[in-house]
Amino acid sequence: MSDFRTQARAAEAEMRHVFEPTPLQRNAHLSEKYGAEVYLKREDLSPVRSYKLRGAFNAMRKVMAAGEDAPVFVCASAGNHAQGVAFMCRHFGVKGVIFMPVTTPQQKIGQTRKFGGDAVTIRMVGDYFDDTLAQAQGYCAEVGGHFLSPFDDEDVIEGQASVAVEIEAQLGAVEIEAQLGAVPDRIVLPVGGGGLSSGVRSYFGPEANMVFVEPVGGACLAAAVEAGEPVRLKSVNTFADGAAVAQIGARTFERLRDVNPANVIAVAEDRVCTTMLEMLNIEGTVLEPAGALAVDALKDLDVIPGETIVCVTSGGNFDFERLPEVKERAQRFAGLKKYFVLRMPQRPGALKDFLTILGPDDDIARFEYLKKSARNFGSVLIGIETSDAANFERIEAEMTAGGFEHRDITSDQILAEFLI
Repeated sequence: MSDFRTQARAAEAEMRHVFEPTPLQRNAHLSEKYGAEVYLKREDLSPVRSYKLRGAFNAMRKVMAAGEDAPVFVCASAGNHAQGVAFMCRHFGVKGVIFMPVTTPQQKIGQTRKFGGDAVTIRMVGDYFDDTLAQAQGYCAEVGGHFLSPFDDEDVIEGQASVAVEIEAQLGAVEIEAQLGAVPDRIVLPVGGGGLSSGVRSYFGPEANMVFVEPVGGACLAAAVEAGEPVRLKSVNTFADGAAVAQIGARTFERLRDVNPANVIAVAEDRVCTTMLEMLNIEGTVLEPAGALAVDALKDLDVIPGETIVCVTSGGNFDFERLPEVKERAQRFAGLKKYFVLRMPQRPGALKDFLTILGPDDDIARFEYLKKSARNFGSVLIGIETSDAANFERIEAEMTAGGFEHRDITSDQILAEFLI
């Protein structure tokens, strides 16, 4: 057994003094849908609703075991890493200072404060994470603290590998009943900075069949694999904030540099929303966007009938104030909702004529019209929902035939952000 496997198992054993293993659950809905044995490794059910406390625990216990006198632990995070660090600071009875961007949602600030209690101090600094990180590292150097990286740290990687230790043991426990091996046929992992994915891969070895899933707007692993080294993305879509990383870690990439590029896939953020709603409505499972990446990626896999697939649901820290946005994105991705700017004739009865175009399964979700004097036409912003995406072909054809000139702005990102 390699030193890394031994250390990961030791880390997992120490964790049992703090929290129970997260469940590995066969999901009947997904298994039937994809014709496979689909298991979910439920990291969304950890004490802080993500796997991040594993790495924080392992790094902190090693620092303290080295004999440092009550060090101050410092981190920069807008989400799950902050909550994991806060939880462990309280558990170990040590002080932590957590730097968060000023744009961090109150829900995440509140959760971090709840988990850390009096053990942590939260400092709101910077509009962007890079600013927050620089401030945190500067403060850490100033006070002689220990900086806890969210992913680019060997002890953090080792701690995240405890997910693999549990998967191995949990699959082994059902081996006789379900005729499974202790290593699944395929493991599907979300990727942000690479801490979880590099840890699990290092534990199971490069021969294990793994799929690495990134959001389209944060595909830093794919960029690094192509370049042969970590590279910084020019821009990042922050919707899947748990995996929205501009540059993969140097240490994590060393463990991932030889992955098959065909096993690194990117999924659209809007499509992830359809999976979030599916899991919520059918399973009652609350997943954050990054936490749903692995499940969403099943749509892209060439599934072998009956194969065993483990998807790691990495987090469930979802602010329900975002639910309308998730629904909106899901509907637009599925083609069930579109937005148009159309020219409405400024004559009596024009609106009534337009309404006859809509069928019994069509609904107006938004309507803004400004009548302007001395003009023959007024501009209308209209959102239409329907039960079948194919209905829009008829709707647009009838708008054209009825003299209602229109422009579909659903996929126009700039207009959509400004108007919708």
